[in-house]
Amino acid sequence: MTRAPILRRSCLMAALLIATSALAASDPQPAPPGAFAGAPPQFTRFTAAELTRGFMALAFGSDLRVGVRPKGIRRFERDIGVFISSAASVDRKAAMQAIVAEYGTRLPQLRIASAADEDTADLVVHLIDEKNFRSALEQAFGHDIARAFVARTDPQCMTSVKSQSSGEIVRAVSFIIVDKGDKVFLDCAYHELLHAFGLSNHDQGNPWTTLNQKRMVGYLSVYDRALISLLYDPRLKPGMTRAEVRRLLPELIGDLDRGGPGRP
Repeated sequence: MTRAPILRRSCLMAALLIATSALAASDPQPAPPGAFAGAPPQFTRFTAAELTRGFMALAFGSDLRVGVRPKGIRRFERDIGVFISSAASVDRKAAMQAIVAEYGTRLPQLRIASAADEDTADLVVHLIDEKNFRSALEQAFGHDIARAFVARTDPQCMTSVKSQSSGEIVRAVSFIIVDKGDKVFLDCAYHELLHAFGLSNHDQGNPWTTLNQKRMVGYLSVYDRALISLLYDPRLKPGMTRAEVRRLLPELIGDLDRGGPGRP
């Protein structure tokens, strides 16, 4: 599958990210090569307020909570070993590998690596047929939790993230349906990896993120890359509270524009 070309000049990408405070989201661009037919265009310049709004909404909370509610942000603090398990009627393993590789190339701070098997992986991606989706969730999380989650959200894909009390993610598991066409697969694949890496929530009123369930995007947008870059900036730490993060975001977002430590 053809993927979007990699933009290697980080300073140029950074220059596209932050609009002046007098502007709203601007500089719309068509969906990149490799997106599904009819994929929406994306804005590529954003105000600090627009990036702050997205980060605060998406980096805290989750639709699916098993155990204690996390108190702060969550992210991986080590190399992320990824294993892709495919047991579906449509073979999309190579396509999923390409998407994972795109995340790793465009966001090297994620430190993505390959895992030899499911037991040793930090992130496991299950590629499954739609008819097996509910049973896979029940097997992973139990009948009651899976049934309540499906009834509440009517999902086409799903990710569970397990973290320590410190906010460090120890394991993530994603379930992605592959037999409902390119549109569903691509949207789910890019969407669920954002969850797995620490953007655990949704924002149904945000017109720029893939994590708005009222939209189908199907590619790694400039906006979502900026949010992951912020999350993995070394000045943020797992477990930081909303107040702690909000105090740091102006500096971090400013550095995105200047090509600083967290640049995508």
